[in-house]
Amino acid sequence: MVGEPQADCLFCKIVAGDVPATLVRESPTTLAFRDINPQAPTHVLVIPKAHHQDAAALAIEAPELAADVLREAGEVAAEEKAESYRIVFNTGSGAGQTVFHAHAHVLGGRGLQWPPG
Repeated sequence: MVGEPQADCLFCKIVAGDVPATLVRESPTTLAFRDINPQAPTHVLVIPKAHHQDAAALAIEAPELAADVLREAGEVAAEEKAESYRIVFNTGSGAGQTVFHAHAHVLGGRGLQWPPG
């Protein structure tokens, strides 16, 4: 069922408290935690607590939850004092998505080149 925890999903396990993470923020619908392989001084992942495969599925299945993720990404950037930052959603393995649970990368704390790669 859409939004239900997936037994084999790393981020669902983090939401459940079965896998540790360095939490930054939590709301009733989202969780934010530091990336274990940071690509910038600020690199935080913001995820919906409900399982959705990727950003496109999240937008279709739960647009209000997609808005929550974006709002929390902005709050993370503010708390991290990132004046300029990037919010990135990788969708599909060809784009670098390695965990198939929708998540936003909040990157900041240094100049970020465009295009990213």
